[in-house]
Order: sequence, then structure tokens, then C-alpha cells
Amino acid sequence: MASACGMIFSMRICLLLCLSLCMAAPALAQVAVFPAPSGKPDAQTLVVYSSLDEPLATPMIEGFQKANPDVAVHYEDMLTGEIYDRIVKETDAGKKTADFAFSSAMDLQVKLSNDGYAQRSDLAMSARWPAWANWRNTAYALTFEPAVFVYHKPSFTTEKPPATRAEFVNYLEHHAKEVYGRIATYDIERSGVGFLFMSRDQEQFGDIWSVIKAMGAAGVKVYSTSSAILERVSDGRFVLGYNILGSYAADWASRHPDVGIVLPKDYTVVMSRIGLVPEAAANPELGRRYLEFFMSKEGQTIMARQLQIPAVSPEVAGENTANTMQAIHGAQLRPVPVSPGLMVYLDQVKRSRLIERWNEALRSQ
Repeated sequence: MASACGMIFSMRICLLLCLSLCMAAPALAQVAVFPAPSGKPDAQTLVVYSSLDEPLATPMIEGFQKANPDVAVHYEDMLTGEIYDRIVKETDAGKKTADFAFSSAMDLQVKLSNDGYAQRSDLAMSARWPAWANWRNTAYALTFEPAVFVYHKPSFTTEKPPATRAEFVNYLEHHAKEVYGRIATYDIERSGVGFLFMSRDQEQFGDIWSVIKAMGAAGVKVYSTSSAILERVSDGRFVLGYNILGSYAADWASRHPDVGIVLPKDYTVVMSRIGLVPEAAANPELGRRYLEFFMSKEGQTIMARQLQIPAVSPEVAGENTANTMQAIHGAQLRPVPVSPGLMVYLDQVKRSRLIERWNEALRSQ
């Protein structure tokens, strides 16, 4: 969604880069180059590793370059595990790595910070940033994205959609025939966000396994992407989706009027995308400048209005912000703190046990 200005100033060079990963098979990263708007031949280049799709990232890059016209941006769009692996491998090999890393894998970003692969960034907004969203001025939560219920509006003309987990289970039990095979959630074995939401559910809700069993009894379908679920809700193949990332749901609902959204009233888990400056950044000052722009009122406003991703900054007001959402929903919202506690389920034994119990609960019905 590049602006006309961006089309003038930005030249997109899309390359396929083979990555050798220690935790996954070789994958493909998409690279986009945004030349310095000033045209300066010896312009500095900011290198970014990010899991945010390049078209979504473009408005933020353009805003940064408007304030920094002598800076080119080399943007690598990759999976969250690839970001972690690249930074660790390059750092351990004594090489330089990205100047800025932005990822939705909260656990892996915190692990980079905790294990010494990220450096402190003491910025103007550091002291004013929400305490839950700042780990030692090293890893910063930059977005505010709730896990929501989504529903097919035409399927709920005579009754309201469920607004709590207890209501969700009750609806599945009382509409067993109509909804069988028509509900969906993330596959927690393949979706990092899905696994994060499930692990938080287990901590927040003592009876969560009754919800999982009820979904199993209703023939739940599991997917690794939000779009696969939202597409099927929008056309009526599915009536309900559980724990769907709210930013994607809101974007989809804006284009598909049959998609409805509910923030669960018992509690709503909120995840964030985390930004940091790697310890082995080739140009850490540029990385910090980009992070500072991300945290600025201007950058967070671009996030909320153009990227349609809720902003964290306490300085930004408006519908799509943490400020407004917290004012409306209060303690119902449960942001995932940026802290070492996120690394609990990186322990493969604990992770395997949770996945095994999940699969058993789905199969038991």
C-alpha cells in the first residue's frame, strides 16, 4: 500500500535469498531496497530483518525516510524463526547482522535480548513506554494486538455471538449439528502466534481444556494462517473462529462486512510485535534511529492509521490504540509482558507436553 510519493522515491528490488537455518529447512526471504530519497550516492543503509510483510511495512519506511532522506533501507521480509537464526548465526560467526529486528515471535525476540544478542537502546520514549512493553531498554513491544473471536454475521441474526469462553462452549454444545466442522482456530504446532495464545490461555483460564475439548467435539479445523480462517468465515463456510489475531481480523472485516469481531469479555490476551537493535548490528545508531521513529508519535500514528495495527504509545490517541482500547475494556485486556517469562515454552519438553495435551483434547471427543 505504497503512497504516490513512495512510488517515486522507492525502487523495489525483489530477490530470492536462500537461507541455511539450523532450526528449519532452507527458506526464502524477500528483499526490498528503498534508495535514499535524497539520491545521495554514499547514503548510509539501514538493514532491517522483519516478519511484517513488505507492503505493510512500506508506509513506516517512507515515514522514516521522509525524516531521514539520506538513509537507504534494505528490508528483508522473513519468517520469525529465520530472523532469530540469522542474528544468532551471524553474530556467533563474528559477522555483522541487521541494524533492526522486528518480529511477532515475542519469545524469540526476548531470548535474543536475554542471551546477549541485543543491545540497550536508551531513547527519548524509554522512560515513558509502558512497563510491560519494555525489557531493560533492550526489547520493546511496538504494537497492541488482541486475540479475538471472529464470527459470520449472517449466522447470528437471531442471537448474539458468544462473548466469553463459557458462552463459546455453550454455543457449540447447543448448536452441535449446525456448527460441526464450521469452527476454526490456529494449529498451535505450526503457528507461533497460535501457540502463544494457547499458552497464555492455560495461564489465564483454569478451565481452558473444556474449551479445547468442546472445539474438538465440534470438529474444529486448524490452520497456520489468519487469512485461511478469515476467508472461510467471511463466506460462511465457518461460523466462528477462536483466538484470531485482532489486527488481521480488523483489516479483513474492513473489506468483508460479513466478518464480525468480539473481544472476549472474560479476558482478552494481547500480543505485541517486538523491536530491538542486535548486538552485532553493522550500524547500531541507524537501528536506534529507526526504533526511535517506531516509538515516536509520528511512527505510532502511521502504525495505527496506515498499517491498521494498534499502537502502544501512550502519546497516541484514536480508535486503533492501546490508550483507547484500555479505556474501553480496562482489565479485560491482558497484554503479554515483554519479559523472560516468555521463554518458558521454548523448553522443548514443556512445548511438546502442551502440544500433546492439545492434540489429546481435540481427539478425545
